[in-house]
Amino acid sequence: MNGSNTTTESSNVVTVDDIAKTKFEKDNRTVRGHLLNHMTNPFFDLFVTYKSVKEIWDSLDKKYGADDAGKKKYVVRQWIKFQMVDNKSIMEQVHEYENLTADVRNEDMKMCEILQANVLLE
Repeated sequence: MNGSNTTTESSNVVTVDDIAKTKFEKDNRTVRGHLLNHMTNPFFDLFVTYKSVKEIWDSLDKKYGADDAGKKKYVVRQWIKFQMVDNKSIMEQVHEYENLTADVRNEDMKMCEILQANVLLE
């Protein structure tokens, strides 16, 4: 009789690995869903077949996150392309310009204040 109780008890034992695996699978589904939900249609169509969040993240990081030079070029290009227009309020445009300038500075690039003022005035 003791032998049958031992068998029953051992079949009810859940290992730590099983719990961790179940938690990982649930977290993976949740985060994958959040990522896919916030993607535009072309990105969604591309990544919907990926089952692992790590695969999605690594692919996005490889394409968009790892290239600091590309990011710096983009930020500087946006700053240089800035132009004042008549159909927006001046304060709105100044705020936009300040954000672009902050983006450049956040990339650890130094900017001369005279150059900043000249770009704004042009």
